[in-house]
Amino acid sequence: MNKINRKIEYSLIALKHMSQKRPGELTTVKEISDQYQAPFDVTAKVMQRLTGAGFLKAEQGSTGGYHITKDLTKLTLQDLMESFQGPTEIAKCLHANERCEIQSSCNIISPIQNLNTRLNDFYKSVNLSELINKGQG
Repeated sequence: MNKINRKIEYSLIALKHMSQKRPGELTTVKEISDQYQAPFDVTAKVMQRLTGAGFLKAEQGSTGGYHITKDLTKLTLQDLMESFQGPTEIAKCLHANERCEIQSSCNIISPIQNLNTRLNDFYKSVNLSELINKGQG
């Protein structure tokens, strides 16, 4: 099954919440955690990861928080996913540092590579701004 990682879900929640604020307006981890019943520690780690990937900027201090620094209309779901889990590789044979024990006799490497490429192309086609704002007026 192809599931979105829970951290990706929390990232989308945070980005959607923050995208509805005025540019530069700060958001705290507690604000997101409380409003969406997300675990504080996980939300804090997600926000730190988003900061490290350049999606957010952190402002320190008692009135600090986070704000979006990248244009979400220019980012894709692929960009977000790769910032948390690296390249999308759906099978063991696609991982550069993992050796598949049946690779020498496998008859589906090419179809799996094709599927992986198509999946990555799909993730690249999903604009983050459109994804998190879909259905809003």
